[in-house]
Amino acid sequence: MNGITSFTKGRIHDVVLRPLGKFLDERGWLCELFRSDELDQQVLPAMAYISMTQPGITRGPHEHVDQTDYFCFMGPSNFKVYLWDMRPDSPSCGVRQIIYAGIDAPMAMIVPPGVVHAYRNVGTEHGIVFNAPNRLYAGDGKREPVDEVRYEEVAGSPYLID
Repeated sequence: MNGITSFTKGRIHDVVLRPLGKFLDERGWLCELFRSDELDQQVLPAMAYISMTQPGITRGPHEHVDQTDYFCFMGPSNFKVYLWDMRPDSPSCGVRQIIYAGIDAPMAMIVPPGVVHAYRNVGTEHGIVFNAPNRLYAGDGKREPVDEVRYEEVAGSPYLID
């Protein structure tokens, strides 16, 4: 865990936040999640998935050694997203950042490797999250170790979810 046991509040270097816009018409709405001409080549997605999180449930905290996550929080619920910068060479090492995203604040979020992250559905509906990471889960053909360091059940973890 890099020896850091407490964090200061602030913005985490290299975490990118981009409001998502919905284009409405008589049929419903459309939302562009990402465009290759707006992303650095290093974070271009290698795969995509969606997940559903029930109200009050938290996913994480965990981090990746090599993978960058590209999350989109659009609703139908709201999420409280927790980030902790553990990168020793980062100007924001030791910083914790909390972001609210979802139906009330549609948001795309790029989370680089070494940033521990978690999110909790703080709404009353099932929440949908889209992720398009730049690495394949378990590598090509799912034959490699999963790039994930999990902290959910680590005793004395400094990654506190309130």
